[in-house]
Amino acid sequence: MSRFEAKKPSVCESDPLKSERVRATLPVLKGIVTSCYGPSGRLKHLHNNVGGHVCTTSQSSALLGRLSVTHPVLKILTTSMQNLVSCFSDCGLFMTILCCNLIENGQALDLAPTTVIESNKLLLRLCTTYLKSEVCGCRIPVDFSSTQILLCLVRSILTSKPACMLTRKEVDHISALVLRAFLLTIPEKAEDSIILGKSIIVPLKGQRVLDSTVLPGMLIEMPEVQLLRTSAITSSSALKVALFCVSLSGDVSDTGEGTLAVSYGVCLERAVLDQLLDLGRQLVRDHVGLVMCQKVIHPSLKQFLSRHHVIAIDRLGVALMEPLSKMTGSQPIGSLGSVSLSSYGSVKDLCSATFGSKHFFHLIPNEVTVSSLLLCSRSDAAWEELKLTCQTALHVLQLTVKDPFVFLGGGCTETHLAAYIRHKTLHEPGSVLKGDGCSQTELQLTAEAFCRALESLAGSLEHDGGEILTDRKYGHCWSAQSHSPAAVNWPDLLSRCGCGSLSSQEQLSWSCLKSSYHPSMPPACLPQEAAYSSSDLTLDCFTAKLNGLQVAVETANLILDLAYVIEDTN
Repeated sequence: MSRFEAKKPSVCESDPLKSERVRATLPVLKGIVTSCYGPSGRLKHLHNNVGGHVCTTSQSSALLGRLSVTHPVLKILTTSMQNLVSCFSDCGLFMTILCCNLIENGQALDLAPTTVIESNKLLLRLCTTYLKSEVCGCRIPVDFSSTQILLCLVRSILTSKPACMLTRKEVDHISALVLRAFLLTIPEKAEDSIILGKSIIVPLKGQRVLDSTVLPGMLIEMPEVQLLRTSAITSSSALKVALFCVSLSGDVSDTGEGTLAVSYGVCLERAVLDQLLDLGRQLVRDHVGLVMCQKVIHPSLKQFLSRHHVIAIDRLGVALMEPLSKMTGSQPIGSLGSVSLSSYGSVKDLCSATFGSKHFFHLIPNEVTVSSLLLCSRSDAAWEELKLTCQTALHVLQLTVKDPFVFLGGGCTETHLAAYIRHKTLHEPGSVLKGDGCSQTELQLTAEAFCRALESLAGSLEHDGGEILTDRKYGHCWSAQSHSPAAVNWPDLLSRCGCGSLSSQEQLSWSCLKSSYHPSMPPACLPQEAAYSSSDLTLDCFTAKLNGLQVAVETANLILDLAYVIEDTN
């Protein structure tokens, strides 16, 4: 007889933010993500004690996806970050660090949590209204007639991930390739609503990064033997394409669900093979020149198609089905029965290509909306990090087409925004409060905590003990080398601001972020010519950062509002 244990009662914990578990682990989590932030962020080496995959990274998705977080409060934070990255691919570390800062600073205030939460909502509304406005001084419109801003955006993403192990020359090369791969996915005949294509990242490990390249269409890796076998029938003219998502292996288990009735004396395997050959005859009658299958094609069907000069490619995998369908215009066929003529697509050409030790079929479409980024790297770990980073850059470019703006990077948006909030809450508190249930004193206290959280985020970019400053005109972020003398002429030590748009020789004055003095005048808007004058700007994705700010504040408010945590320990 089975033995049963009595069900344990749920554990109820009041004021979870004051518990020792959270007070001990939240700073540790913040320290881990903060140390990864920015181009000089420290890498993390993740592995378990029983072997398995080892990951070296500073990316939030790879980092927090592999960390074992057990406390419900921390799970709220990490889940919010993972949801943000799944939607926008970028700003995971930004959101996590800012959320931790807001929680810590909110707890340190001698105010009721509800007051802090309401003030944070007001300040978030103030921030989003300003960041979306035409007068925003840390937002730059993207001019699609030039590639300068887009290249700077891609380059900023690549340089923020040191585990890619790229030199400056390699960063420039990959940035240009990523942008070209993206531009190839934009239809030539753009209508009111543009449907972007897809860029496929093809691995080629063990080669130089500078050997990476971009090709229009799609590369499908093939064994050399298969390439040689089909080279005799490869045509240089347009090919009609049939794309199958059902198995053509002849295996009875692949015929689908339900009851299969077989007459006495019938050989099931032979009957299925006859059906496959009938399908092959139809494909030949319909003048199909290329048959592609997500799964396996039976050797007899392959041989039949080859005799009739039809190229057969199988084992494509599910990941390639959507881009292949989009590129060829074919509808995936999910049946072994009669095939509709409307299911066929076409390609302009098919040829073979060799890169390094790998061999490929190169499918060239009639209209290029799919591109292949052949990505090379010296090691597996660096390639995995580079692949994730290039995927992020491609997604960010898609988001930028939808919202054609970028934010200044290098901490300049955070310090500029903090200067703006201080000015508004000090000199125009009525425009922020608008009759909400929060006093002017409470608003200024929470605004200072909010600004400190933003400035601390900007300061997280410095990992070598340097001094972080902000100028009193534009509110940009500046970094000075460590061990600077106490009495110093800042223009002699400073070069350019964090985003690269301002020079220290522009008659500016500075104050340290850690000091108690901060300018209360409204930060000046950066002249448009200054934003475009530098070809080496550090930029952030507009959509990802704006949503990261919103998610950080909303998640911090949710955690600050927790009164009890109830855990089922069964």
